[in-house]
Amino acid sequence: MLRELKCSIYRGGTSKGVFLLEEDLKNLPDDLDQVLLKVMGSPDIRQIDGLGGAVSTTSKVAIISKELNEPWDVNYTFAQVSVDKPVVSYAGNCGNISSAVGIFAIENKMVEIQDPVTIVKVYNTNTKKVIEESVPTPNGELIYSEDFKIAGVPGKGLKIDLTFVNPAGSLTGKLLPTGNSSDVFSVEGVGDVEMSIVDASNPLVYVDAREIGLTGYEKVSEIDGDQALLEKLERIRGTAALKMGLIKNLEDSSTISPGVPKLTLVAPSKVYEDASGNIISELDYDLSIRMMSMQKAHKSIALTGALCTLAASVIPGTIPNRLVKKHAAENNTYTLGHSSGTISGCIDYEKSEDGTVEVHSVTSYRTARKILTGTVFFN
Repeated sequence: MLRELKCSIYRGGTSKGVFLLEEDLKNLPDDLDQVLLKVMGSPDIRQIDGLGGAVSTTSKVAIISKELNEPWDVNYTFAQVSVDKPVVSYAGNCGNISSAVGIFAIENKMVEIQDPVTIVKVYNTNTKKVIEESVPTPNGELIYSEDFKIAGVPGKGLKIDLTFVNPAGSLTGKLLPTGNSSDVFSVEGVGDVEMSIVDASNPLVYVDAREIGLTGYEKVSEIDGDQALLEKLERIRGTAALKMGLIKNLEDSSTISPGVPKLTLVAPSKVYEDASGNIISELDYDLSIRMMSMQKAHKSIALTGALCTLAASVIPGTIPNRLVKKHAAENNTYTLGHSSGTISGCIDYEKSEDGTVEVHSVTSYRTARKILTGTVFFN
C-alpha cells in the first residue's frame, strides 16, 4: 500500500531539494532515514523511483518547523541523501538549500511578511547556528521577478542575502579543529599532504591543488572521469575526517561521514574556462576553488564552502590565506572562482595581535524559488 506525504520542491542556489514539515514526519511510523531514502529513490544511481535528481546537489532534504519559544522564526534540519548508498547524513549544513528556507517560511505563513524586506531568522539544527535571510518582499508581497544572477543557474531570480551569524565551530566547536592553521598528515597510498582544516558554516579541508599533482583549474569532467584520482581525493578527505574524530577507520569515510569535511582544492587566481565556456580572467576573482561533494566534483560550489573559505582566507597561515589575493582583505570582500563561474561574499571579523581570528559573520547571496508543491507517494 502506498503511503503519502505532503512535500515541496525548491531550488536553493545551485542545489535542489525536497522540503518537508517536521509535524508531518512525526505521524509516520517508519525510521526517518528509511522514509527519506524511499522519498528520494535511493540507493539507485538514477533515483528513478523517487524525487532525487541522481547527483548529490539534487538529492537533498530540508525539514522545517515553526519555532514558538526561541528568538528565531523557524527550525531547519538538513539531510544529505546519498544517491547510490543507503546513507542519510545530517553532518553539516547546505548553504544553497538554506537560501530557500526563508521563502518556504514566508509562503507557509511561518513569519509575518514585511515591506520592503522580510528578515527570516533560521536556526539550523545540524550546526546549531542562526542564519539571517533577507528576502525582498516589496509592498508585502513575495515576488520572483528580481534581476539577480548566480553562476551555475540559468536565468535570473530573487536576490536573497544570507548572513551566517557566529559561524565558527559549526560541527567541531572550533574554528581550527586541530588547533593549527595547517598540518601535514600521512595519507595512505599518497604520502605526506599538507592540509588546512577550518570549520566555519561547515567544516572544510583545504589542499593546494598543485601539491597533489593538479592545477586547481580542472573541469568537473576531468576530475570525475579519473577514478584513480577520485579514490586519491577521498583518501585525503578521509584522512582529515579521521584526524577530526569523525570516523575511526579510513575505509568508513564514504559511508559514515560522506559529506564532511568537504575536500577543497585551492590555487592562485589564473585565467580559466568555466563549465559554460566563459573565460574567467585572473582579474575577476581572488582565489581558485574546486570542491568535492559526496565523492564527486561539485558542479559549482557549496555556499557553506564558499563562506568557510572567506573565513579561511583571513586566518594567518592557512593554505587559502597564503594563496588568496591580499588586496581583497581591504574591504573584507572576496570573490572565488569555481567550476561554473564566480561567487562573492564578505566577512565581519576581528584579528587580535597574536593573529587569532574571531569571525562574527559571513555573508553571501543566492537566488531561490519554489518549483512544486504536492504529495509524494512511497512504499
